[in-house]
Formats: sequence, C-alpha cells, structure tokens
Amino acid sequence: MYSFFSIVLVVLLALAFDYINGFHDTANAVATSVSTKALSPRTAVMMAAVLNFLGALSGTAVAATIGKNIVQPEVISPLVLIAALSGAIFWNLFTWYFGIPSSSSHALIGGLSGAAVAAFGSEAVNWHGFVKIFAGLIISPVIGFVMGSIMMTLLFWLFRWASPAKTNNKFRKLQVLSAAMASFAHGSNDAQKSMGIITMILFSGGFISTFYVPLWVKIACALSMAAGTAIGGWKIIRTMGGKIFRIEPINGFAADFTSSITIYTATLLGAPVSTTHVVSSSIMGVGAAKRLKGVRWSIARQIVIAWFITIPLSGLVAALFYNMIRIFS
Repeated sequence: MYSFFSIVLVVLLALAFDYINGFHDTANAVATSVSTKALSPRTAVMMAAVLNFLGALSGTAVAATIGKNIVQPEVISPLVLIAALSGAIFWNLFTWYFGIPSSSSHALIGGLSGAAVAAFGSEAVNWHGFVKIFAGLIISPVIGFVMGSIMMTLLFWLFRWASPAKTNNKFRKLQVLSAAMASFAHGSNDAQKSMGIITMILFSGGFISTFYVPLWVKIACALSMAAGTAIGGWKIIRTMGGKIFRIEPINGFAADFTSSITIYTATLLGAPVSTTHVVSSSIMGVGAAKRLKGVRWSIARQIVIAWFITIPLSGLVAALFYNMIRIFS
C-alpha cells in the first residue's frame, strides 16, 4: 500500500498536467477562428473552456487505453508516475515557452515509458500496446492532412462561382460551430489521459478494486482542463493561426471541421491522439489544397520535427527525474 501523500502528489501532478495541457493546446480549437476574426480572442478561449469541460465528461475509453496499455497498472509505483508527469509537464512548458505546437499526448506517453524503463527496465513497458498507440499518433495527422485537403477541394468546387467576400462572410459564422466542435473533441480526448493516470495509481494502490474512472476523477480533470484553456496559449495560437499559411474563414472552417471529426472518432475508438498534430496537419492539408506554395513549409517542418522528438526527449527527461528523485528520497 502506498502512502497517502504519494497518491495525493500523483493526483495533483496529473491535474497540473491537465491544466497545462489546457492552455498549451487551446490553440488547437481557436487559432483559426481568432486569426480570421470569426471570434474575439476572449470569446474564443471562454467557449473553448466550456466545451473542453463538456468533452472531458463524454467518455473514458481513452483513459482505459492510457491506464492499461502502456505499463501494467499492477506494477506501477507513485515514484514512476511522479517522474512521468514531471517529465511531461517540463516538456509542455518548454515547448509552450518557445511557441512550438508539440504534443501533450506524446509528452505524457514518452514520460510514462521513460520513467517505467528507468524504474523497471524495458520489460516493464507493454511494447505491443505502445506500438499500437504510437501508430495511432502517427496515422491520425496523416488522416487530418488528407481529410483537410479533400474538404478544402470540395468546398472550392461547391463555391467556385460564388463571390469570395460573401462566401467568407458565411464561413466566418460557420467557424463558430467548427471551433466549438474542435473544442469538444479536444476535451474528449486529451482530458481522459490524466484520468487514466489517476485511475492507474488508485487501482495499483488498492483504492479501487477494478479499473474504472470514478466520477470525481472525471470532474476534477475536466475542471483542470477547462481552467487551463481559459488562460489561453497565445504564442501557439500565433503559430497555428497565421504562420503556416494565410487562413481565410473557409479554410479555417475546413481545418476545424475535419480535425474535430478525426479526433472525436479516435476518442470513440479509445485511441489517444495528438490534437495538436491533427489540427496542424489539417491546416497544412487545407493550405496545400488552396495553394501548395502558399504553405510555409519551413514552419511546417519545425512542427513535424517536434512531432518526432517529443516522445524520446520527454522520456529521457522523465528518466532523469526518476533517478534524481530516487537519489534524494
């Protein structure tokens, strides 16, 4: 049986991760609508906070995947989870400071894997489950890119004879809907990851007899995500809202709509995906359909590099945290 203090510390760190995830990933849902002035920054962020909260309460399939498919909850310890969350939080803050739209999901999965390997060796990781999760993380941005490109091509064809000004005025209003969908989808997938971590420590510590997410855990994670979202992540909003390519309302609608469908489908399947990667790849797909040369591929390349380095680097940081905590404890 673990000490009550260690359990509380894991819960607090998991909620802190959710809070940071909220302001780190706010840009996922509101960047395009803010950049096209469909919504004011304040309105967009508050709407995102409310819908993130509602999305977080919509299910627990992703929580079960995180809690059971990377490391067996029976062998996990508070020290491992403290190191894992510390590594993920450090990486999120580091990338947020520099305005890099990296993945909170990658950071958490990398942190959990790195801490488990540092504590128990490579055999502690369920590599079959890890590979399945990693495959989903890689495939989902590709789907986002392709769907964004197809959606934008379809919209161009449907509105090819319409006045560009009138078309953009219509889609500026529709962007409110698509931003709301993206916010709900973000909450439905991302908040569940911390739910999985908290449920893991409750189960391994004997506080619950079967692996299920208690109601108080759902509400606490949803509130933490919503509170973080209300703060906003303006550096990343600038990157995703304008630096990839010049977004107009019709483009913003296409990107938000396709990314929200992709993310929520993954949530229903219990697949943890990177909302940051899906949204940014959808924006790239929309931009490529509009004009291939109009996409600032140098910025896109920086984002893709961040995709691939997050898991190993957050894992390394978590392993360092584990060894430091073990030395000084």
